[in-house]
Amino acid sequence: MYVNISEEEIQKIVQNVVQNVVGDKSVTTNQSPKGDWGVFDDMNDAIEAASQAFLKYEEFDIQDRKRFVDAVRRVAMDFKEEFSRMAVEQTGMGRVEHKITKHINVAKYASGVEFLQPSAHSGKFGLAIDEFSPWGVIGNISPSTHPSPTMLENIISQLSGGNTIVFNPHPVAKRLNALVIQRCNQYIVKEGGPENLVTCVAEPTLESAQVMFGHPKTKLLSVTGGPGVVEAAMKFSKPIVAAGPGNPPVLVDETADLQLAVKEITESASFDNNILCIAEKEIFVVDSVFNEFMRLFEKQGNKKLVGSQMDQLAQKALEKNGKHYFISRKHVGKNANVLARDLGMTISEDVPMLFGETDRDHPWVVAEQMTSCIPVVRVKNFEDGLECSLKAEHGFEHTASIFTQDLTRATIFSKKLKTDVLVINGGSLRGNGGMTGEGSFSHTIASPTGQGITNPRDFVRRRRIMTAHALRFV
Repeated sequence: MYVNISEEEIQKIVQNVVQNVVGDKSVTTNQSPKGDWGVFDDMNDAIEAASQAFLKYEEFDIQDRKRFVDAVRRVAMDFKEEFSRMAVEQTGMGRVEHKITKHINVAKYASGVEFLQPSAHSGKFGLAIDEFSPWGVIGNISPSTHPSPTMLENIISQLSGGNTIVFNPHPVAKRLNALVIQRCNQYIVKEGGPENLVTCVAEPTLESAQVMFGHPKTKLLSVTGGPGVVEAAMKFSKPIVAAGPGNPPVLVDETADLQLAVKEITESASFDNNILCIAEKEIFVVDSVFNEFMRLFEKQGNKKLVGSQMDQLAQKALEKNGKHYFISRKHVGKNANVLARDLGMTISEDVPMLFGETDRDHPWVVAEQMTSCIPVVRVKNFEDGLECSLKAEHGFEHTASIFTQDLTRATIFSKKLKTDVLVINGGSLRGNGGMTGEGSFSHTIASPTGQGITNPRDFVRRRRIMTAHALRFV
């Protein structure tokens, strides 16, 4: 999601970091600071507690890590309804029932210690073994769009790697995120784990984020947010795993199974009111099947708007900051019936999405809208649709999808878009594995830094031990 942080604010974050991270609290002490099950009033204390916990965590083996990670999975399942209700109440985004599904997805499919198997190489010169080693304390920024699922999934992935974790949550979800951390620590301690494997600051701010970014004891940064936050984190000379924005296009050509396309796009784009960065944000349809697609998309339960209504809603829901359009915070993740009220319309809460025809340069196409309204653009042919898709994706290289029966076109589309996730003949959410797709699943899709769909291997160091001229026993 785009976050409206100006260049001036970013520079202020960088310029002030030194004076915020020095001092007695950043120095190792013999006693870990006291917090409320991982929640601290001061970011320095949260980092110090996680650092002290790491020294204890190093004494546990990978089987212990699995036990603690499984405890976090139980937190996701045991509190899925409570966390989901709190997320909607605190952020005003999405649907409770969809957020419950996201917690189940994390509990069952988030990547764990199974990704960290060592590898061996042997030959005439001896034996080499590659192992995965923790970084130490990982500093995390978590988003407002998926506050508890993202946090839980990152905890599972990063604890699997042997790290301890400190969070600077999004302020709008700070109460929920603090509760998540408390529950995780309680479940881990009950399983015999150390206290404070996961910590956070109770009142997260830009200033506490800059302390976390620059603190000498945070060895790796994991940032899920818009380009402003990512750019701020990248100012610091330490490794980073960054999940940035996306604006996923979907192209429907004249060979596509239209019934399949409207079903898959509706289910994927409407999930949690389109606040997932991987979800379809604009639809390009070849002219010869455009009218039939629109008819079927409406038949699928979506509400069709005329062009003037799409314009009117864009004026209310989209804001321009310089050259870029952003979804207003008032409209992010809202139900279709809530958006319809801005047009003086009353529709059922069960309507998945509003949709309507726009031109290819319309604000609805240009913006990462993240709400229950999707633009549909008429294109001449596959080649025209490909060019439109490239332009709308903005070079984020995040996610794209295509519906076609022509494998040559699907191949060309995938080579041109170069996205981390590309789905053929399915909703784009399927590309993230889990319940509806294949492969590993993560809420952190790190396009800016190149990891793509992350797993525990992205939060560890690779180390090698070599025994020369020995142990080659075959």
